Amino acid sequence: MFKRILVANRGEIALRIMRACHELDVEAVCVFSEEDRGAAYLEHADRTVCIGGPAPRESYLKSDRIIAAAEVTGCEAIHPGYGFLAENAAFAEKCRASQLEFVGPSADAMRQLGDKAAARTLAKKAKVPVIPGSDGVLQNDDELVSTADQIGFPLMIKAAAGGGGRGLRIVNDKAELLTAIAQAKQEAKGAFDREDVYFEKYLSNPRHVEVQIIGDRNGNVVHLGERDCTLQRRYQKLLEESPSPGIDARTRRDLCQSAVRLAKSAGYSSAGTVEFLVDKKGKFYFIEVNARIQVEHPVTEMTTGIDLIKAQIKVAAGEPLEFNQRAIKPQGHSIECRINAEDPEEGFRPCPGTAGKFRPPGGFGVRVDTFGHDGFRVSPRYDSLIAKVIVHQATRVEAIRSMQRCLREFTIEPIKTTIPFLARIIAHPEFASGAFDTGFVERAFK
Repeated sequence: MFKRILVANRGEIALRIMRACHELDVEAVCVFSEEDRGAAYLEHADRTVCIGGPAPRESYLKSDRIIAAAEVTGCEAIHPGYGFLAENAAFAEKCRASQLEFVGPSADAMRQLGDKAAARTLAKKAKVPVIPGSDGVLQNDDELVSTADQIGFPLMIKAAAGGGGRGLRIVNDKAELLTAIAQAKQEAKGAFDREDVYFEKYLSNPRHVEVQIIGDRNGNVVHLGERDCTLQRRYQKLLEESPSPGIDARTRRDLCQSAVRLAKSAGYSSAGTVEFLVDKKGKFYFIEVNARIQVEHPVTEMTTGIDLIKAQIKVAAGEPLEFNQRAIKPQGHSIECRINAEDPEEGFRPCPGTAGKFRPPGGFGVRVDTFGHDGFRVSPRYDSLIAKVIVHQATRVEAIRSMQRCLREFTIEPIKTTIPFLARIIAHPEFASGAFDTGFVERAFK
């Protein structure tokens, strides 16, 4: 096991990783930007290092500074968390070239699966269903237009790198195509420093279901069940739950087996998520792999009892998985709500500022992952996620009631948050029925 790990992230995920390190008796060094100087979560680090200015490109995206910080503090590994450099294969290679272990998959696996266009090609070879679309990244406008004509409209333009809805556009007809391509490329370049895009046929209002997998360096890969991430707004996830209320046992089995088959075909180790769309007939299609830990990983941790961050670290240290597929038996129902500093009444406008009052919920089966506290500051420079509220109960009905109580209890003032909006979703009959799709939020809450 490592003696010291550098945490190359910020906020709630940095705190989550530091806590896992300490429970493994591993020291945690945390980097920070000038914007985050003095943040309370940094007090949990054994040592901190400032790596640059407030903008991500001046700090959290500066791979050379992060590696230098690890070297001068005597770290043996770097955990990237999610976002920033977490799915950057070049960064993983730089870490290992500097004799630092990267807590994540190999650069080769990341290129095969983290790059969405390459992952589509690999999925086809592994006999995993994919949405009709382009074969690989499209290079020039003539090729883009020709391929779009072959696929047909409506279609989706997607960034080959990254996720979170960045670099994604829906195109309804040919007249919109070139403008949408330029916009998608510009957004992808700004978010991921790559402008590569590809096409997929647009499926109208499917379900979005993802499978959590983890593998070790001995070729063992297991799944830890699925999560339903259907409730989204503009491709940003709002709420996740497990098990999915919208698929049957056979579909669940086939999804999970497909995810493991794909991961094994890439020689994948570490934690990752294989994402699928499920149409109204129950047919599923692979869409992408997130070659990192997910924001919503606590949902799976609550149903399986497995600490995914600790498992990631152990795998990176060369240890085999401590469990096999038969030992993983998800129990009960878990729901996660993402609490963002946004004003739903003003088009989800970001609401940075200082939270003078911060009162998270608690109780049986309740977990809150956050870096918030009385007087903490939400920066306008980073993602607006403040906290994740996760509940785990014996049944979905009980989990919904528990989450309703938690959202009533959670107080963050005076900044605006998504708590009231999430409470409306949880209380909606269509959510209670479990028969919703990705168009539900737009339909029900115009």
